[in-house]
Amino acid sequence: MTETLRIEPGQLTLSDLRRIYYSAIPIEMSENAWKQVARSRSTVESVIERGGTAYGINTGFGRLAQTRIDDEQLGELQTNLVLSHATGVGDLLDDDTVRLILLLKINALGRGYSGVSRQVLDLLIAMYNRGLYPAVPAKGSVGASGDLAPLAHLSLPLIGRGQIRADGGLMDSVTALEKAGLRPIDLAAKDGLGLLNGTQVSTALALKGLFQGERNLDAAFVAGSITVEAALGSRVPFDETINAIRGHRGQIEAARIYRSLLGPSEIGRSHTNCDRVQDPYSMRCQPQVMGACLDQMTNAAACLETEANAVSDNPLVLSDRGEILSGGNFHAEPVAMASDNLALAIAEIGALSERRTALLIDSSLSQLPPFLVDDAGLNSGFMVAQVTAAALASENKSLAHPASVDSLPTSANQEDHVSMATYAARRLTEMNENTRYILAVELLAAAQGIDLRRPMRSNDAIERAFRTIRNTVPKWEQDRYFQPDLEAVSKLIGDGAFGEWISGYLGTNA
Repeated sequence: MTETLRIEPGQLTLSDLRRIYYSAIPIEMSENAWKQVARSRSTVESVIERGGTAYGINTGFGRLAQTRIDDEQLGELQTNLVLSHATGVGDLLDDDTVRLILLLKINALGRGYSGVSRQVLDLLIAMYNRGLYPAVPAKGSVGASGDLAPLAHLSLPLIGRGQIRADGGLMDSVTALEKAGLRPIDLAAKDGLGLLNGTQVSTALALKGLFQGERNLDAAFVAGSITVEAALGSRVPFDETINAIRGHRGQIEAARIYRSLLGPSEIGRSHTNCDRVQDPYSMRCQPQVMGACLDQMTNAAACLETEANAVSDNPLVLSDRGEILSGGNFHAEPVAMASDNLALAIAEIGALSERRTALLIDSSLSQLPPFLVDDAGLNSGFMVAQVTAAALASENKSLAHPASVDSLPTSANQEDHVSMATYAARRLTEMNENTRYILAVELLAAAQGIDLRRPMRSNDAIERAFRTIRNTVPKWEQDRYFQPDLEAVSKLIGDGAFGEWISGYLGTNA
């Protein structure tokens, strides 16, 4: 029987979010949440009945907030808002990301501070559970007032507009809803604004970047460990005391992971009395660099878990006070900064990996055949694979430039400072892909190095990782078409084939 995740709005954990991103788990809302939604809705209706004025409920939007809207036009106002704000462009967001956006929007509205009618949440939950994912273009949000354009596209199917992706194909929303036994709704006062205001798109994209980054960091621990073994590196830099006395939690955890991977081995014992005093930094300083990356990811995870449970629309309905107040929770600066910090970590994971690959192919450093291939000269081996890694590492340097320091005013200077959180989070996908390929190059090179140390054996952990690679890609005996090997190992990384070294750590330390 398929497990159902019962949502108590505001209490989603990082583990919940990770599970939803990777698999379509059915959801339902708690009864307590429905009660709070009803109280919030009742407050909105009371304000309208007594002739009060509230932004976006019976006024225009942005610089048009001073324009009062007649009661009989309030539904039309919300519909017009969705239609006019659906201005996104570019490629469509993938289904996994849209599923996460739907969850975050349901979670936020379910907290009962948005004043939307129950029919909105009923349809959002039904679409989520039936795998009906709105077609959401990736570009067009500056991250304040929330993710207006992409959330408008997310909302279009609720009013029978736009497209839905279902069963792998695109179809018009009315047809898709009808096939699923659903139908569009007529928006009531506040419904459209509650749907469009919020940081759910930028937060979902940042969570995607975090989850992909986790798997890259998992693979980096394994790749770096195999490289230490293949290049006859020292295990001393991973010593518990060395790393503990500096005090950084990420470094301490990283060193622990390396020690678990770099247990005693025949290869390790073969160079016990060698004359090498110290290894290059790309091997020796792995706990310090990867630990710093882990700290950045931990901090970002805490921020994003908080934002995933946040109420980030405007205005907010405070039922216990009978008030509707305007604020600025839609400003996605926390998400932008968290995404910028994730970008630093993702870039550095790749940068250090590329340096280790460069070390492996340099026979003067690794004591392995030049470019990791027999009969070098006739064969080029890993020469240009390292060039690809260098190119991708360089691209990531440019992509890592902070987006949160940028701002362009919008809406006739009413929205005069914006976060750029959506771009900050969206570029993490490209950066993670680059780093995944960089790590694939290193994993292939390091496995080749282990092959070239035969008949000596490594320890069980390294040999298991080695077999994971060799079960997919054979040893490099002579030059062959390289790119399929990169794709195969990149897929292994993306699928989490190299262990879950940090997801539990982030879940408990975020």
